[in-house]
Amino acid sequence: MQARFTSREVMALTGITLRQLQWWDERRIVVPAREGHRRLYSTEDLAEVAVICELRRRGFSLQRVRKVMRFLQREFSKRLAETVTGSSDYHLLTDGQTLYLETSARQIVDILKNSRQPMLAICLSDTVRQVRAVIRNAEKKANTSASRPIHRKAS
Repeated sequence: MQARFTSREVMALTGITLRQLQWWDERRIVVPAREGHRRLYSTEDLAEVAVICELRRRGFSLQRVRKVMRFLQREFSKRLAETVTGSSDYHLLTDGQTLYLETSARQIVDILKNSRQPMLAICLSDTVRQVRAVIRNAEKKANTSASRPIHRKAS
């Protein structure tokens, strides 16, 4: 059976207020299950509340946060907690204005503008390491061929 969290437990775990949770439910931002008048949040709900709270603390409007959550749902066809499982790492990056999703070390997507136009990241340290490795290999080949004796055919 899946873990269920009461509104008070979600409040204690995320720092959200009870009123915010109620308002988010009314606006269908995060919709918990119900048992009578009690709201019960799944692990997926709790993960979404935690991410939304963090984005709100960073100054993002609820409208922008909703756009982020819709983007993630649309792109991955899964809920946030289902997407971020296993060995993959996803990072939300922000400068306070723009929000990016890092899906790999080589791809960062601008969520709030054009989600179909990813930014490509270049890891400087990896690139320098690759160049140094190519140079070392070339030097080794040059040293190996220079140290070989030259065999000439007798005429």
